[in-house]
Amino acid sequence: MATPVIELSGLTRTFGAVTAVDRLDLTISRGELFGLVGPDGAGKTTTLRMLAGILPPTGGDARVAGCSVRKNPEALKDKTAYMSQRFGLYGDLTVMENLLFYADVFEVPKRERPARLERLLGFSNLTPFKDRLADRLSGGMKQKLGLACALIHIPEVVLLDEPTNGVDPVSRRDFWRILYQMLGEGVTILMTTAYLDEAERCNRVGLMHRGRLLAVDTPAAVKRLLPGDLVEVHVEDTWRAREALVRLPAVRRVTLFGHRIHVALDDLARDLPAVVAALTAAGVGAREPRRITPSLEDVFIAMTAAAEGSGGRAA
Repeated sequence: MATPVIELSGLTRTFGAVTAVDRLDLTISRGELFGLVGPDGAGKTTTLRMLAGILPPTGGDARVAGCSVRKNPEALKDKTAYMSQRFGLYGDLTVMENLLFYADVFEVPKRERPARLERLLGFSNLTPFKDRLADRLSGGMKQKLGLACALIHIPEVVLLDEPTNGVDPVSRRDFWRILYQMLGEGVTILMTTAYLDEAERCNRVGLMHRGRLLAVDTPAAVKRLLPGDLVEVHVEDTWRAREALVRLPAVRRVTLFGHRIHVALDDLARDLPAVVAALTAAGVGAREPRRITPSLEDVFIAMTAAAEGSGGRAA
């Protein structure tokens, strides 16, 4: 069994009457890429801030690289890197000057700096821009510079809070290439994301909602948690289609995806004719109905609906 490097035990954080993180239990192995998935307000950022030693827990504890976040948060500084959604780059400093500033912050020995700087600049494809002011970088380049600054002290664990939010597709691809290189070197990565397609790339994911974990497993295993059959249908009016279907006893849930709807059924062979008939009667068509494999988004919508107690009849 792989060595655990992050261990959460009843980790809790409250803000007054609001419980942002609710008794989380989780173990992440060395060299693993773990994705914490959920909407805004789910508690993802609060969890990362506690694991980084920035925010003290109000209950439970966590150990990161052997250090207790409750008892010894200062010790985390040398073993972890935390990249927040708005990483603290200095716009009036160049790329190289930002790297040197963080080398000072993390007390990187001067004799080790040239090799590290050269590697990180090449690692992030920022060598041609080393003399450019950070304020003049694109959003994706700023994110890569932020990651390079966070890695200057060679941490064991990297905590990334929605690192590709608002980044263009090419920069997202480059960012993921860097993450995979880090994994190949044995670094453990815990990242939060609201992008379900990104979560598919993780070794394991945790679906988080209102401070709690609804499921933790590999993306493939999580997708198998959705019961029954899932059908995709192309329709002319998704809202009218949903209204036509939510009243059918056989329909568990209807989710809208552009000009398509995903319909969760107990039994495809038995229930699909009633679905097609209802859509035809509503005048919205029912083109190309086909059974599909649930996506993480399908599973997450179903689980959050169940957690809200709505029964998941529609989304």
